[in-house]
Amino acid sequence: MQYKKIELGSYNLHLIKTDKFKTVNIQVIFSDEIKKEDITKRNFLSDVLTYSSKKYATKKSLATASQDLYAASVYSTCYRLGNYYNTDINLYFLNEKYTEKGMAEKSLDFLKEVIFNPNVTDDKFDATSFQVVKNNMRLQIESLKEDTRKYSMIRMLEVMDAKMPYSYHGFGYLEDLEKITRENLYEYYQKFITTSNIEIFVIGDIDFQEMESMIKEKFKFNTYKKKKIDPIITHNKIRMRTKTVIEKDNINQAKLTIGCKTHDLSDFEKNYVLTLYNIVLGGGSESLLFQEVREKNSLCYYISSTSNKVDNLMIISSGIASQNFKKVISLIKKEMKKIELGKFDEDMIAKAKTRYISVLDEMYDYPTQIISAYYASSILNVDIPEIRREKIMTVTKEDIIKISKKVKIDTVYLLEGVKNDE
Repeated sequence: MQYKKIELGSYNLHLIKTDKFKTVNIQVIFSDEIKKEDITKRNFLSDVLTYSSKKYATKKSLATASQDLYAASVYSTCYRLGNYYNTDINLYFLNEKYTEKGMAEKSLDFLKEVIFNPNVTDDKFDATSFQVVKNNMRLQIESLKEDTRKYSMIRMLEVMDAKMPYSYHGFGYLEDLEKITRENLYEYYQKFITTSNIEIFVIGDIDFQEMESMIKEKFKFNTYKKKKIDPIITHNKIRMRTKTVIEKDNINQAKLTIGCKTHDLSDFEKNYVLTLYNIVLGGGSESLLFQEVREKNSLCYYISSTSNKVDNLMIISSGIASQNFKKVISLIKKEMKKIELGKFDEDMIAKAKTRYISVLDEMYDYPTQIISAYYASSILNVDIPEIRREKIMTVTKEDIIKISKKVKIDTVYLLEGVKNDE
């Protein structure tokens, strides 16, 4: 696999050559400092851009055009990355080695149409596309509470600190949705296309010079360079006493979500040690939490932990019977203390490293994950996968013990059922 980064003034172009895939994948990443009031509008815009365009004015005509390109596919995603909010507009198409000469250029023209030529008349978006997207977004936002596991995660982060970016969920907000009009959405598009920080990634069995030439010709953003902010969220304070909030809902199984803050981590600790600490604590069926809370004591339906180095957080989530709340909290604290005291086997670290390497290897099977790895390397100062494989093996038990003392329980949130627990 070969990698090349080209700085083109208004954006950076990243080319990744590999013969592993029959497709060519292009990802145009628009990023900006996150603002809560813009999340809904940005989600709306990403959906409406990939619903139709000026040339392909209906969903059907856009789909027909993609079929004419040997089932090329264009889609968008929005997500928060620390202090950033990103919109990715993605295209994948069959390498023209398997179709016909000229299909790469035609596919790029298709993506260019979607990004630069929205379905706009008289400075406002097409009414039909606008209303379809608005209805779909409303349903998605309203259904959020039905996923109680996800909802409890959102509420815990809001309880932790409603002013911090990690509490802004990416589904959007109904009150902001109702403020969006066809006119102000187009105004936002103009801002989006000219002020976002932009990175373009292309991966596939490509010719670097040929692809660079086509991208430079077709993707001409009139953006100005902005000072980039640090995507990493740092915590100004760590609570001395844990904040506990219990709320009730009409559910059977209570959802427990615990937010832990990490502090004063080195890059090595953040990128490697924290990952292994998390796997040992709650990263699977062999973890301490799973074995102690679920298997030995049968106090939960599920339990796991995840680390988020960009937010400097670790989150533990579990499905429990409400009456076991205090027992589960006590056992979780006991297992965290056990790591601090070094009361865990070296074998657990070896298995955690094996799992890490396995996930790293699986990444090479998916073009989008490879892009994500190189994007993280570019934006977050994360090592490329080949280096990560080497460095993870150097993590010691002492490293994990040391980092365990930098992980502090900050917020405990329980979504308690008003029904009898099953």
